[in-house]
Amino acid sequence: MSNTYQSKLVSLLSSDLDFHSSSSREFTHDLHAFPAKFPPQLPRKFIDGLTQPGDVVLDPMVGSGTTLLEAVLAGRCAVGFDIDPLALRLCNAKTTSVSPLQAAQAGLMMLRKAKSAVYEQNEGLQAELARRFDAKTQEFVDYWFAPEAQIELLALLKQIEVLQEDGVRSFLELAFSSVIITKSGGVSLALDLAHTRPHRAKDKPYRSPIKEFEKRLKQNLTSLAALPAARPLVVLGCGDAQSLPLKSGSVDLVVTSPPYPANAIDYMRAHKFSLVWMGYPIDILSQYRKRYIGSEALDGTKTEELPSTTAGVIQAIAARDRGKGAGLRRYYSEMARVLGEMIRVIRPGRAAIVVVGSSVIRGIDTRTYDCLAEIGQQVGFEIAHIGVRNLDRDRRMMPARRGHERNSQIENRMHREYVIGFYKPGGPQ
Repeated sequence: MSNTYQSKLVSLLSSDLDFHSSSSREFTHDLHAFPAKFPPQLPRKFIDGLTQPGDVVLDPMVGSGTTLLEAVLAGRCAVGFDIDPLALRLCNAKTTSVSPLQAAQAGLMMLRKAKSAVYEQNEGLQAELARRFDAKTQEFVDYWFAPEAQIELLALLKQIEVLQEDGVRSFLELAFSSVIITKSGGVSLALDLAHTRPHRAKDKPYRSPIKEFEKRLKQNLTSLAALPAARPLVVLGCGDAQSLPLKSGSVDLVVTSPPYPANAIDYMRAHKFSLVWMGYPIDILSQYRKRYIGSEALDGTKTEELPSTTAGVIQAIAARDRGKGAGLRRYYSEMARVLGEMIRVIRPGRAAIVVVGSSVIRGIDTRTYDCLAEIGQQVGFEIAHIGVRNLDRDRRMMPARRGHERNSQIENRMHREYVIGFYKPGGPQ
């Protein structure tokens, strides 16, 4: 069995992984914008090829929940963890069974009440805005959201907050967030928000949050209606991929995509635009950001003994920028612990699929796929094969170009991804 499984794994990794002609908007994959998410066809290929119905598929860094939703649709048990509050909300809304009729009824009633509140309770909404945020969060909200947008957003949010049914509330809360964090437009004063590189535009045309929510609700209801009513088990929780609350040998397949090194895609920079409305103060969100893998914060971080190639890359970068070298050491040390947890929880004779991109720091390539492959071998994995995925930047949400520049560092380091096939030895022969 082991040899057959490994051959299948290598064959899948050697096949076309670009999926440029495939749609990524089916089912609930398009409920909310999310930077650099991989296409659903990627996890689907490995879930279909390497597991059976009822098997356990894990994504220890769920992000937008693509792997978990594909596992659910394939009849597998889906398990996922993340520490990002918006990622968890997004993943929960995408995988929780919700009646489209119930969601539609609640959404339409919510719109009617929100519209009424804006006209009939405007002074009360303004008074509530004045006491809803602490001073630092209020400063952030006032800088990025026009006063009339704040009123409409609060009117919508108050209707969401009184909903009793958790699934419907999660679904509508996500629609609320998606009118703020968008690939283009959005109801804040930010441009390029979904690319995680926002900048303020005072002359940006006003978009009514209520009107945008109404359009988004219709779109998301269409996606929700495409999902099957009966779904397998989904286990989703707030958890650190470096210390998974799972039994050893309890997982049949891992498919995941860790963050880029050097904090190249800063998720919290965009996510905080909607999370502040959901009760998270700016200071608390800054603390979350420091816990993310690859964060630039170095205080109290624990480093690991790393293999030679990885240590050499870190040393070369540290010679040019000591701080950047220390940050990269943190990243690879954290990923060593993540890979150590993966091999612990995976059954012998099974695989982990890790999709990674590289970064250029001070003119030096971080060689992420080489380094992670080397670290994986250090913790006990075998490398079945490393596939290459060419990105279609015009379809995939990546940090935006400035002007017409196509040779910037960020452009050069994000045109390709590598799909590492880790194999845990010891399965039946």
